[in-house]
Amino acid sequence: MGYLYKLFGKSMNREMENTTNVKTAIVYYSSGGTNYQLAQWAAEAAKEVGSEVRLMKVAETAPQAVIDATPSWKANHEATKDVPVVTGDDLEWADAIIFSVPTRFGNMSSQVQAFIDTLGGHWFQGKLANKAVSAMASAGNPHGGQEATILSLYTTMYHWGAVVAAPGFTDPVTFAAGGNPYGTSVTVGQDGKIVEDEAAIKAAVHHQAKRTVKVAEAMTYFNA
Repeated sequence: MGYLYKLFGKSMNREMENTTNVKTAIVYYSSGGTNYQLAQWAAEAAKEVGSEVRLMKVAETAPQAVIDATPSWKANHEATKDVPVVTGDDLEWADAIIFSVPTRFGNMSSQVQAFIDTLGGHWFQGKLANKAVSAMASAGNPHGGQEATILSLYTTMYHWGAVVAAPGFTDPVTFAAGGNPYGTSVTVGQDGKIVEDEAAIKAAVHHQAKRTVKVAEAMTYFNA
């Protein structure tokens, strides 16, 4: 019997096939499109296990002139113009929340922080407590702050009273995708593409999303 089988036993995906009645908010910010892609994969996986999904973006706060000056940013901004902008009410609606954000000097981008800063009322009223939350991140090099960014998001979630559903090492796909136990993370090359094996990253995102939905399903009994 191999080491990974001893460590993980049966694949968790077998246990996640019939999850239903969980509402999942997939929230992302993306200038070049990477985190939009990760968010789409997460939404796809959550739907596969029967979750109702809202895929939403964080509002852009950068000046239009700055966006227009960067071709990839401008193209992605235009391509995702019809994606709904997330609100605090969307997070209140959700049982599970999955964030996908870029790294800015080891922290979340200002756009994401600005959104979080609007949630004081929801936090004060306890409307963000007992949610299952998880996060993913990207950066321009392998040690560009992906883990720190995810952990900074989780610090906020602890204040909410949410339950962090990190992937840990609950499935071998985590190793194949780079081994980040806090959440799936990627490196983005100068060409704007994910450096790591895309199939492995997609599998890791799928596992993380399904695990988060499964934790949220368990939490619904607690919240009842």
